[in-house]
Amino acid sequence: MPGFVDDLAANPLTQLSLEQLRTRTSIKWTTHPADVLPLWVAEMDVLLAPPVAAAVHAAVTAGDTGYPSGRAYARAFAAFAADRWDWRDLDIDRTAVVPDVMVGIVETLRLVTRPGDAVVVCPPVYPPFYAFVTHGGRTVIEAPLSPAGRLDLAALREAFAAAQRISRRTVLLLANPHNPTGAVHTRSELAALAALARTFGVRVVADEIHAPLVLARAQFVPYLTVPGAGDAFALHSASKGWNLAGLKAALLIAGPGAADDLNRLPEEVGHGPSHVGVIAHTAAFEHGQAWLDALLCGLDANRALLSELVAEQLPGLSLMWPEATYLGWLDCRGLGLHAVQQPGLPLAVTDIAGPAKLFLDRGRVALSSGHAYGTGGAGFVRINFATSPAILRDAVGRMSAALSSASAGREH
Repeated sequence: MPGFVDDLAANPLTQLSLEQLRTRTSIKWTTHPADVLPLWVAEMDVLLAPPVAAAVHAAVTAGDTGYPSGRAYARAFAAFAADRWDWRDLDIDRTAVVPDVMVGIVETLRLVTRPGDAVVVCPPVYPPFYAFVTHGGRTVIEAPLSPAGRLDLAALREAFAAAQRISRRTVLLLANPHNPTGAVHTRSELAALAALARTFGVRVVADEIHAPLVLARAQFVPYLTVPGAGDAFALHSASKGWNLAGLKAALLIAGPGAADDLNRLPEEVGHGPSHVGVIAHTAAFEHGQAWLDALLCGLDANRALLSELVAEQLPGLSLMWPEATYLGWLDCRGLGLHAVQQPGLPLAVTDIAGPAKLFLDRGRVALSSGHAYGTGGAGFVRINFATSPAILRDAVGRMSAALSSASAGREH
C-alpha cells in the first residue's frame, strides 16, 4: 500500500511508553496490579501496523461491519507465503476461514478423530493444546522434546505406538515454530516426522501461527510443503505477527490428501470469524511486510539483549535461544524452586509457587510458569520480549533484585 513504507522504518517496539501501555484494557494489562510489569501473555507492545489500522478505520467509517465473505484473506496469505517461504502450490480452494487457530484445531480434530481418540503433543508446549484437546473429548499423549528443545523422533515413535494401542485414529498436534522454546523445525526434521507419521497412520495438524516471526539465521518451512505431508492440515493467522489477537480470523489449510475432510467442515464454523478481523488480517498479509520486517529487526535486537541481560544479571538461569517467536524460555531449575514430576503422575501443587511466583511476588514481573506447559516445563518460565528495550531492562533488573532478596532471606 503506497504511502506507508516511510512510516515503518522505526522499530515498532519503541513507539509506546509504559504509561501509554498501561491505558490498555486487554488481559495483558488488566490481570495484575499497576506496579507489575506484564511479560507473560502473547501480546506485543506495539501500535497497529499503519496499513492494518487504515484498513480497519476504513471499514468502520464505511460501516462495513457485517458478515465475512470472499477469498481475499486466502489470496493475501497465499501471496505472502509464496514471497516469504517460496510456498507456491498453496491452493486457496483448500482453505477455510475459521474464528482463530485453536478453534480451527478443535474443528479439525472433529473432522478426523472421534471422542476418545489420541492426540500427541510435544511438551513443553502451548498449554491450550492440553485444554482444548481434553475439552473436545480426546486423549492427550506426550512425546517430549529433546533436552535441546527439538523434536525427538524416538519419543514420537513411542507415543505413536502407544496411541495405536488405544485409538483407531491418531493426530499429532505440531507447533511449527515451537512455543515456548522458539525452535524452528528444519526441513529434514519435518521430513523425518512426516515419514514416521505415515508409517503409523498419524495425521498431522500444524499450528503455524508464529510462522511470520522467524528471526535471523533461521528459515520457516511450512509443514504442507514437506514430502509425505499431503494428508495434513495447517493453521495460519496474522494474529501473532501483527498483534491482532482481538480481531478474530484464521485460515485452515488442507493438504491435497485432506481436501475431502475439509469439505466436511460444517458451514456454521465460518460464521465465527469477525469480518473486521478478516479485513485486518488480509491487510497485514497483503501490505504489512515492511512493518513486519521492522518488527523482526527489533525482536532480533531484543533477543540478543535478553540473552546478555540473563547472562549478566541472573546467575544460575539460562535462556534457550529462540529461533522464532518473541518468547524466551528461561531455565530456572538451578533455583531449586520447582517440583520434580514423576512419570505418569501430575505435577505437585508446589510447582505453582515456583520461579514465576518468586519473580511476581518479589520482583513484580509477571511471567508464564513453565509447569503449565507439560512434561519438561517444571522449573522454567516464559518471558515475552516483544516490548521496548527499556521495559525489558527494567524487568530483568527486577528479576535480579528478586533473586538477591530471596537469597538474603534464605541466609537469615
